[in-house]
Amino acid sequence: MAHRRRVVRAAVSTAAATACLALATPAWASSTIAINPDHRDETAGGFSTRDCADPRFADRPADHDGWHFVLPGGKASGGFESLTLTFGTGTGEVTVTVPDADDAYPDALYPAGKNEGRLIHAYLFTPAGWTLLDGSAVITGTAGKFNLSHTCGGTAPSQSPSPSPSPTTSESPQPSESPSESASPSASAPPSDSPSPSDPASPSTPATASPTASPGGSGGGEGGLPLTGVATTSIALGGLALIGGGALLMLRRRRDDITFTS
Repeated sequence: MAHRRRVVRAAVSTAAATACLALATPAWASSTIAINPDHRDETAGGFSTRDCADPRFADRPADHDGWHFVLPGGKASGGFESLTLTFGTGTGEVTVTVPDADDAYPDALYPAGKNEGRLIHAYLFTPAGWTLLDGSAVITGTAGKFNLSHTCGGTAPSQSPSPSPSPTTSESPQPSESPSESASPSASAPPSDSPSPSDPASPSTPATASPTASPGGSGGGEGGLPLTGVATTSIALGGLALIGGGALLMLRRRRDDITFTS
């Protein structure tokens, strides 16, 4: 009888231990897996599988990309607990956690079906043009990877060129004196104001000395002025006239002498 009691107690203890292990199994099975390497460095607009007709993308803003991630592997893989995704924005990197109600990127986890509690679908909206660089996920089961299922590319807002800064008004250099401001030739004293050659006060015209009889005759003494052509001619004519008159007087006197003696 005592033996039977010990067997019953052992059976009850084994059943209780088995039940505890069964309840604790999901917590022990949680694991972290990486995104499919083939789905890294992808953009929503350039991914091979795009499906903007997905009802989960209905609320996606036009300037956002839609991303749908899925956990394969059936019940053994369990479901998503969280995803950590790294994107390149063109100017840097941004890490997004799904689910996270406190960030600026709408996201959600969805179950495999109506009657299943495994969350194997993850949706995320990000600004258009981002590149998925890498990702990891914490799941309730075990799996080798998770996949990027399909995307819907958005349209980035057009970047209007920023107005170029207007050139600041700098002090213009002082204008240099233009050639027109210099004294022009017309502003100089006109040639007519200079003494003309006909001006008797002009030193360029020597005063004509009237011929004066010098004691030394036509040869002139020291300091005498030269005789000009007009004065020389007058003197010569006067000399000839005197010589001619003297000759006539001599001839007349001789004739008179001859008359008296006869």
